[in-house]
Amino acid sequence: MSKDFVLKKGLDIPVAGEAELRVSKTTAPGIVAVEPTVFKGFLPRLLVKEGDPVLCGSPVMADKKNPDILLASPVSGTVREIVRGEKRKLLCVLVESDGKRQCVDFGVREASGLDDAQVRDALLRSGLWPWLVQRPYGIVADPAVRPRDIFISAFSTAPLAADAAFCFGKDAAAAQAGVDALSKLTDGKVHVSIPADGPESPFASLTGCELHRFSGKHPAGNVGVQISHIAPIRKGDTVWTVSPAGLVAIGKLFTTGRYDVARKVAVTGPMAFAPAYIEAVPGMPMREIASFCGNSEGLRVVSGDILSGRTVGREGYLGFFDNQITLVREGTDKELLGWIRPLRFNQFSADRSYFSWLLPKKKYAMDTNLHGGPRAFLMNDGYYARVLPMDIYPVFLAKACLAGEIEKMERFGIYEVLPEDLATCEFVDPSKNNIQDMIEKGIDLMLKEMA
Repeated sequence: MSKDFVLKKGLDIPVAGEAELRVSKTTAPGIVAVEPTVFKGFLPRLLVKEGDPVLCGSPVMADKKNPDILLASPVSGTVREIVRGEKRKLLCVLVESDGKRQCVDFGVREASGLDDAQVRDALLRSGLWPWLVQRPYGIVADPAVRPRDIFISAFSTAPLAADAAFCFGKDAAAAQAGVDALSKLTDGKVHVSIPADGPESPFASLTGCELHRFSGKHPAGNVGVQISHIAPIRKGDTVWTVSPAGLVAIGKLFTTGRYDVARKVAVTGPMAFAPAYIEAVPGMPMREIASFCGNSEGLRVVSGDILSGRTVGREGYLGFFDNQITLVREGTDKELLGWIRPLRFNQFSADRSYFSWLLPKKKYAMDTNLHGGPRAFLMNDGYYARVLPMDIYPVFLAKACLAGEIEKMERFGIYEVLPEDLATCEFVDPSKNNIQDMIEKGIDLMLKEMA
């Protein structure tokens, strides 16, 4: 039996450049990067050296704190280079693909017939364990912990987000196997959230889990927002979350015996030429989408959505968790008297400051321009709360994180959020503060002090 949730707070940002529901190309990258930096709480220890052969699913590095947690190669080939940064920090391992996609055989098994130890061992050995994200704090899940519940948001409401029905329409069997496996790892429930509106979700027929239907504006599709309405996280609680791509990859491990993290990726944004989908693997070089970029100067390449994605540039790589790439223009120009010109039909305002609100269906070629500089916080918390459907105090939480006051962070909701949950607050903030960075620093402080 499903439960319906109607969220009235939030904000849908009308950005131009939505991807057409077609696969433009299937990438076969020559080089793929395995980046440990995208996994919060993961301290990498190398398991390979330059020149070593690897298969798809071969372990490349392990966590120093928990050696059972592995990161695996998404392609078969040879380790070409180990890239380090300042103080020899390990940034990534570059694997040169042989184009054959030879895989480690982990064996086909019926997930519903396994016990929790067998499922845990299979996920750890295959390198799929990092798909499990632990809350609070958004770190790689601890295998020694049994979570209260596991949550999966099977859709996204972020600007220009990839269409879940198009991406996972043929993966219903793998998704069911994934749910069967995850249900062994918790004494609570596996919660799957699907959209209440639009085409029927490919996850709507899942059994062995509790289905929830959500409707509303962004961030209604964020798993953190859904958790706050289904079963909020309190101090001492531990829950895990899995993305729909992760759920399908876990299911394929049991149905095919292979490490398969290939996915459809939406190439979107105002600067994208003929935005569409591509078939790709995580760690794909962004130069593989050169045909979407053209020769545009001043281009920002974002792995993820425009609100909470990671800027990687043309020489960067697709993030492990991302199934969207956003291309936007770097906004370096200044507009004379812009803020007092109401007749700005090409500028979007969440406050109806311009007459562009008379065109509700218009999409905007937004850029990275802040249209102003940082200034003091607006103290009216209700201003931010109207775009955040969670029972927290966003301004007071952000200020507590900025000040490093742990007791106040706990009081105002640090256990319930990740930076992405407050992305809409950052977008509407007239003070131009980096609210997501503040939350990230607060979480880092909690990890350091509460460990």
